[in-house]
Order: sequence, then structure tokens, then C-alpha cells
Amino acid sequence: MAWGRKKASDAAEPSAYQRALGLLVRREHSRKELSRKLSAKGVERDDADLALDKLNRQDFQNDARFACALARSRAGAGYGPNRIRAELSTHGLGRDDIAAALDACERDWDASAADIIQRRYGNKDLGDPVQRRKAVDFLLRRGFDQKSAYAAARARPGELSPED
Repeated sequence: MAWGRKKASDAAEPSAYQRALGLLVRREHSRKELSRKLSAKGVERDDADLALDKLNRQDFQNDARFACALARSRAGAGYGPNRIRAELSTHGLGRDDIAAALDACERDWDASAADIIQRRYGNKDLGDPVQRRKAVDFLLRRGFDQKSAYAAARARPGELSPED
């Protein structure tokens, strides 16, 4: 080996902490997600737990912050609270963290549903029961509740809602 260069095979294997930190540099991750990714890279569970505990103490990994970031991202992409709640629960987050994340979105979910319907079905006649049903089904698949979905499909741009 000339000129003091090291071969790639001579490089030390990154520690569990370094691997997890490398993942967190790119985006927020939940503890469960980091644990799964480290395990997939062959990191022992005890080493992963120690690394994740250290990252948590340093506040580099924080499940509450992850939950808020994911909830805001999904809400901005047009998903409703039911879908966001379900996705957050797959990350092993508690009910309190999930509720706090949805509250942090500061969204009027009914207005969001109405906006999505207006953008997607703006020029279609939602007085037609078939079109209205398609609009409602779309919102339900996106994670909105039935009340919001039906209200959004019935609303007309510029009209006042029955509650107004």
C-alpha cells in the first residue's frame, strides 16, 4: 500500500451510534424505526439500545419531535387525522405523543377536507350522487372522518355551511 492510503476494507466498521446518527442527519426517525434499520444492518440489539439511549439523552432522537414532523408533513400532503394517527401508531408511539402531534398541526380538518374536494373536484357536479360518493370515498381513504367528508362533499364554493 503506497502513499499511506488505506483500503476501504481497512476502515473500521461504523458503530451503532454512528450509523443511527447518520440516519438522523437525513431526517427525523422514531426510535422503533431506527432500531429496525440498525437491526437490518446487523447491529446487535444491546448495542442499538445503548446508541439510541445516548441519542435520546442528547436530544438528537426524540419521538415527540418525530411525531410532530410526520404529522405536519402528512397533513400538508392532504391526509386526514385518522390516517396520520394510524401511521404514527405504526412507529410505536403512545397515544399522548400522537394526540400532541395532531394538536401541533393546528389544522381545521373540515376546512382541509373542503379544500381538497375543491382542488380535486372543483368543476364536477357534486350534486350528482355518484360523483358525491366518489368524493366522499376519496376523503375517507385519505383519512378524514365521515362527518368531515360528507360536509366537504355537500359544500359549494362561496356557500355558507349549515352551521354558519
